Amino acid sequence: MVTRGGSQGPGGLGACAGPGIQPRASGPSGPLDMALWRRRLLGLRYLCLLLLFRGWQVEDQGDSIPQAAPLLGLEMKTGAVSSLGGRGESSGISLRCCLVGAVNLKSSNRNPVVQEFDSVELSCIITDSQTSDPRIEWKKIQDDQTSYVFFENKIQGDLAGRAEILGKTSLKIWNVTRSDAALYRCEVVARNDRKEIDEIAIELTVQVKPVTPVCRVPKAVPAGKMATLQCQESEGHPRPHYSWYRNDVPLPTDSRANPRFRNSSFLLNSETGTLVFSAVHKEDSGQYYCIASNDAGSARCEEQEMEVYDLNIAGIIGGVLVVLAVLVLITLGICCAYRRGYFINSKQDGESYKSPGRPDGVNYIRTEEEGDFRHKSSFVI
Repeated sequence: MVTRGGSQGPGGLGACAGPGIQPRASGPSGPLDMALWRRRLLGLRYLCLLLLFRGWQVEDQGDSIPQAAPLLGLEMKTGAVSSLGGRGESSGISLRCCLVGAVNLKSSNRNPVVQEFDSVELSCIITDSQTSDPRIEWKKIQDDQTSYVFFENKIQGDLAGRAEILGKTSLKIWNVTRSDAALYRCEVVARNDRKEIDEIAIELTVQVKPVTPVCRVPKAVPAGKMATLQCQESEGHPRPHYSWYRNDVPLPTDSRANPRFRNSSFLLNSETGTLVFSAVHKEDSGQYYCIASNDAGSARCEEQEMEVYDLNIAGIIGGVLVVLAVLVLITLGICCAYRRGYFINSKQDGESYKSPGRPDGVNYIRTEEEGDFRHKSSFVI
């Protein structure tokens, strides 16, 4: 009989039972052919080595002999067994072979998910081993860097003081932070087992609640123009999704998909938090706010008002005409002032004195004492 499952007890051979595949065969009906049965049981042992690498069990029920078991590394068990031919019960021998001393690990949850600041247990359980005191190690693999978490019977690194070993091999972490999200590897070394080493990897996911998002809403937009509203949050994990509300009414991702918003024309990207109006209308005025949410929770920003106003075309044209008229009047006034000489400087100072024409033979000399001009005569002979 071939079965899989179960765990070995301290004796090493006594606890391999479990559900699985069960082909059965009886022994020879005549005298025992020793060479034939040795070959048969030797093949059975090789089958054990292949199938029982992780806890399979093989039994052969029939008229076998006790002497064959110890030669082949099998466990012998006697008792009453049923014959295949329906001839009732007869004395027989059950031969069981197991992979002796193969340390094996399992985990109740290989992908635990926990919210930040909660506690979590990383399950690592020894199912098969002959070693009573195996060596346990936990390692953390993050950003292609490997560090010890539990080594030489002591919690290491940033988990010191907020982690412990549960039972014999499992690891419990308190006050989990986002930096604890990583791949953890449980490694067991059993020196008394033929297969001495086994390991199991556990992926820890830490969920982080979003913080208050930053919202940007334009205060006033002219009707018919484009408007963009933005919502961003950078702390949440996994990455949050965004939803926008106007006057406490949730907005769909596409205004065309909801008849209630047929007078609007906008698209909402829930991944980036961007709400874009291709052309705003008066009905788009209101109080807007955004909510960022993920599996860990949600957060919202404060309401902000967006006003949509109509453009007064006639008023704009009239204002432009008034400005042009004022500019024309100013230009005309400046031209008239130039013509009438209001911008000509008629003042003269002492330094700009222009001496009159002088007759021949007279030189005018300015003295410092007099501050004026005096002349001296010269005679020409």
